[in-house]
Amino acid sequence: MIEKFLNDEQEPKAVEKVYTRLVDLLTTGEEILYIAVQKKPLVNLFPDCIAITNKRILFFTAANLGLTLKFVDFVWKDIVDVATKEELIGAVFSVKTTNGAEMGVDYLPKVQARKLYQYAQERKEAEREARRLRDLEEKRAESGSLQFENPAAFTAFQAATPAQQPAPVQPPAPVAHEEQKPDELTEKLKKLRTLFDNGLISQEEYNHKKLELLSDL
Repeated sequence: MIEKFLNDEQEPKAVEKVYTRLVDLLTTGEEILYIAVQKKPLVNLFPDCIAITNKRILFFTAANLGLTLKFVDFVWKDIVDVATKEELIGAVFSVKTTNGAEMGVDYLPKVQARKLYQYAQERKEAEREARRLRDLEEKRAESGSLQFENPAAFTAFQAATPAQQPAPVQPPAPVAHEEQKPDELTEKLKKLRTLFDNGLISQEEYNHKKLELLSDL
């Protein structure tokens, strides 16, 4: 069953573990498209993995010395950007979401990072087209109105419709200004991102900490 996800030299044990977990997570009509596995240059015992389905993208990271897998997922309609950056050793693949969240994995084999980017762009395009069609349907529904082919019928309709008196104008209610407290999770994610951008923590530490914060939701 996992053979089709090993065409780009993915580590079989890691793929098998992710695939087994994914099978329990799939929703109706959801299909696994690709699985990528991190390959660190020295020790690669518990690699991070990325799985792409036709409905979402999932980031997996090992926990409890590889005995369990944590994951965070994003549906395609919430993803605003995907990116891949090839480095001297491997590549980094990352996504950004509508609420400003960002997730990435480094030390991916370059061919796997390219495949992730390809599949992600295809799914984004499909979601963009689906959104366009939904918007068209909503506009058509909003613009629906009564139409009369016979002008006499329209005149009769107007005559039968009692004139409505304009509603009295009410003075605007006073607006209560309440101090908006920043979302605690958003603040923690911003601080974590600042540490990563300043080079104070590694990509792996950033991913693991973000998973811990998101798993508390």
